Amino acid sequence: MFNTVLVANRGEIAVRVIRTLRALGIRSAAVYSDADAGSPHVAAADVAVRLGPAPAAQSYLDIDAILSACRAVGAQAVHPGYGFLSENVDFARALEAAGITFIGPPVHAINLMGDKIRAKNHVAAHRVPTTPGIAEPGLDDAALSAAAAGVGYPLLIKPSAGGGGKGMVAVHSPEALPEALASARRTAASAFGDDTLFLERLVPSPRHIEVQVLADAHGTVLHLGERECSLQRRHQKVIEEAPSPLVGPGLRQKLGAAAVAAAASVGYVGAGTVEFLLSDANPDEFYFMEMNTRLQVEHPVTEQVVRVRGQKLDLVAWQVRIAAGQRLDFNQEEVGLQGHAIEARLYAEDPAAGFLPSVGTVEKLRLPGAVRVDAALREGQQISPHYDPMLAKVIADGPDRAAALRALDRALAHTVVLGVKTNIEYLRLLLADPDVVAGKLDTTLIERRSFEFRRPGPAQLALAAHLLSPAPGTGPWAADGWRPGAPAPRRMQLEAGDRVHEVSLSAGTAVVDGEAHELLDTPNGVQLDGQLADISWAREGDTLWLGSEGWSTAVRRLGRREQIRQAQADATVCPHVTSPMPGTVIAVKAADGDAVAAGQVLLIVEAMKMEHQLASPADGIVRMPALKPGDLVTTKQTLATIEPSADDEHTRKDENG
Repeated sequence: MFNTVLVANRGEIAVRVIRTLRALGIRSAAVYSDADAGSPHVAAADVAVRLGPAPAAQSYLDIDAILSACRAVGAQAVHPGYGFLSENVDFARALEAAGITFIGPPVHAINLMGDKIRAKNHVAAHRVPTTPGIAEPGLDDAALSAAAAGVGYPLLIKPSAGGGGKGMVAVHSPEALPEALASARRTAASAFGDDTLFLERLVPSPRHIEVQVLADAHGTVLHLGERECSLQRRHQKVIEEAPSPLVGPGLRQKLGAAAVAAAASVGYVGAGTVEFLLSDANPDEFYFMEMNTRLQVEHPVTEQVVRVRGQKLDLVAWQVRIAAGQRLDFNQEEVGLQGHAIEARLYAEDPAAGFLPSVGTVEKLRLPGAVRVDAALREGQQISPHYDPMLAKVIADGPDRAAALRALDRALAHTVVLGVKTNIEYLRLLLADPDVVAGKLDTTLIERRSFEFRRPGPAQLALAAHLLSPAPGTGPWAADGWRPGAPAPRRMQLEAGDRVHEVSLSAGTAVVDGEAHELLDTPNGVQLDGQLADISWAREGDTLWLGSEGWSTAVRRLGRREQIRQAQADATVCPHVTSPMPGTVIAVKAADGDAVAAGQVLLIVEAMKMEHQLASPADGIVRMPALKPGDLVTTKQTLATIEPSADDEHTRKDENG
């Protein structure tokens, strides 16, 4: 067994791997970027090494820096987690050349399965069914466009390198293909350093089922059942479960046999996942999608339900044992499933604003008990724009699916993360969807759903006003200092989401947006109309974060100048186009002086591994600085301004006489 293992990752997966290393009695070494110097995974490890600046290319993706860290701590092995370098064949080769064990499959398995075109053609030769399409290396946009008609619409563009749904684009007509190819190439080049693409027929309303495999270096390859991963948004999984509500014993045996055949065909070693597409209408017809040659984000649901001789499995522990040369000490007949487990991915994002990633500081944190939580969060932690926005995974299990769903919903209701916007409320709404409850799932279900998100009511706004304003009569410049009689009401404007609310507080009364309510300040909080505002809160300057039962919002008190600007903005369309968050310009679609139309895309900014299209708010002439791909932008930075065209000016003059 190894003495020291370096974990070449960050966040919750690094913490999860370090936990198992400690249980095995192995010294753990963490690595970190400047942005992660104070992160929980650094504190959890026995020793930690700085890699470089915040951008991943200069830290977590820097192979030489990680090799140097291995030498500095005397690591005999590296666990890559998932993402970053976990499926990078050059990294595996570099470790091999340095005499350091890669806790993962052999180089040739990563190389073959890491390229989806090669993988698809390879497994097809081993009688594993594959999706119809065109998968040939080196095809440019012209060749793909020419082949698209033969594949048939709708179709799916997929990058040959990488995974996680990044760069995958569904196309429903020939007219949409050119821009979709351009977007997929940009994403693939940025995420994987390889913009090779291929096309597959889009299977309508498919189920996404994946099979966990485990193989040692002595010829044993086993499967550990399947996971249901159909609840996806933009090809990124949101909720996963094991076992799948669609799969019975017979189909499980067929899927498992196909997964084992795919893994054995490349001499696979370690933990891996074979992913399939199948349809509710005919689940016996399933198609190989890809093989992930690493640990999956959703591996905990398998750990919660798989039993070997009555005991749970630790997949990370078996990854380490197999890498050290140990044999699997059980066979396929000894693998069983018990109960049901469901995992929800908690993201820093704003579902009400199109799932825009959120950055900021975690001001208040409460994670649920009685369930498994894989996280690397602490109060005061900065959520960086440089990395994936996933904050934690909440995993609940029970004797059956209904019990697991209830347990997960309760856990999310008791989760509090204030200081950044999160998807907790969205997760609870999704879990309550009738089709989700019934197990009628497919990869397009989320796209077909729209939910009404909760807004702060009078009680929450009154509480925010109370906490964001000083008590009357306090301070040297108190508002009522020169007023005889009763104190003057405390009036303010509060911004919550896309709305601004008028609030006035006086003794025993709160007027919210023109409606009066009885207000009582008690030792336990604020009562409005006799109801106690049962809510968690955290203050950050002029912003108050409120949270209750998974719902949260930020309420900000506007200053006097902002109130004037708000009144002006209410009277006209804001002419400025700003960046929603820190990011990198990846495409410029207009030039200074161009005539543009409302809704026309001017720039595309990438942040937290997502593309954000910034459009013109009105017709007019665009004025913008000389931006180019690769330029860094900050939150609310003005990237373009729309001026009225000459015709518009003449029209206004005519209308005004």
